[in-house]
Amino acid sequence: MFSAVNEIVQFILGLGASVMLPIIIFIFGLILGQKPSRAFKSGVTIGVGFIGINLVIELLVNELGPAATAMVERVGLELRIIDVGWPAMASISWAWAAAALMFPIGLAINALMLATKTTKTLNVDLWNYWQFVFIGAAVNFVTGSLALGLIAGGLASALALVMADYTAPYVEKFYNMPGISFPHITALGYLPIAAPLNKLLDKIPGINKLYADPETIQKRFGVFGEPLIMGLLIGAILGIVAGFPLADITRIAISMAAVMYLMPRMVGILMEGLIPISESARELMQKKFGGRQLYIGLDAAVALGEPSVIAVGLLLVPITILLALILPGNQVLPFADLAVIPFLICLVVAFGRGNVIRSVILGTVIMALVLLIATNISDIQTALAVNAGVDFPEGATQIANLDRANFLTWVFIRVFGLFGK
Repeated sequence: MFSAVNEIVQFILGLGASVMLPIIIFIFGLILGQKPSRAFKSGVTIGVGFIGINLVIELLVNELGPAATAMVERVGLELRIIDVGWPAMASISWAWAAAALMFPIGLAINALMLATKTTKTLNVDLWNYWQFVFIGAAVNFVTGSLALGLIAGGLASALALVMADYTAPYVEKFYNMPGISFPHITALGYLPIAAPLNKLLDKIPGINKLYADPETIQKRFGVFGEPLIMGLLIGAILGIVAGFPLADITRIAISMAAVMYLMPRMVGILMEGLIPISESARELMQKKFGGRQLYIGLDAAVALGEPSVIAVGLLLVPITILLALILPGNQVLPFADLAVIPFLICLVVAFGRGNVIRSVILGTVIMALVLLIATNISDIQTALAVNAGVDFPEGATQIANLDRANFLTWVFIRVFGLFGK
């Protein structure tokens, strides 16, 4: 039974976010009372926006990969645990025997919480359910209990909804996305640490006065402070640190400028399709439920349209590689998931109101913890990969994944592990 359901789920997931989200939005629009033509246009527009976002992310990944490899080689990093990236870990997670059950469990929990008013978020980010699946699979492995694995995955999905509600006002104010939330564990994973640290920085003389966001940088440095030129300069710095020849430095510089320039426009296309849905949802909630608020839960990829998020993410790449070299206890060689850093810090940047300096400070602490947690749970990830029959990178005997090495995931695994084997 599990295998048949899993095949259906894999087929649906294989359609990709750019196909699945338009279908979901079209159906949601009809439920909200929109005309089919309007709901259809919104869905297609959102799909086009997601394709654009993914193309820009692919450019970011393709350019960062060689630069990261070169940086690692230059500093002479030789660590035993290889970062294989989130796509590999997603495949490993979906290989869990009970993975398909997380869909009905997660959807039922979301429906129940909406009905009982314990959340305002309708999570349409179905393809990222793999993050709940990973927690379930990891807990199943450490406890030997399938039931505990499913309970852990379900509780993680519920916690993501609660935290999405909590952070939605920041998403609305900072990203100018009313009615949107991020029930995305990658983005939410370090908020229990980053939020109090952010308040602590408010109390430290000197540091609490440091402020630089793209707007203030642009005012101070003119054309050199524009996101386009910031991307160019940061890309050039990455190329120089990587030891690239001049031709490659110019290529990565132009590519990062393109990322900074194009990403906000791709997000703008997506929001063009999403705003009519958000407005219809608000109107329906006003008429039927006395103005009760409803958030649409999306992938945090839409946050990458904010220049400060990309800027901080790029600056943290060489910092993370340096941390891997000097951090006591780290055994993870960061590589494949360095391009995920903007996802890890997007809500941290929102909490800091786009302050690049503060976000880099908080991001440095977060990336240090990412490396230590990735080292700590690498044995579990390696075992799940072996069970899934995944081929390891050449020369690797142990793997890790920076995307799943977040604080919330680690807490779920270790707390439930107390009840295991």
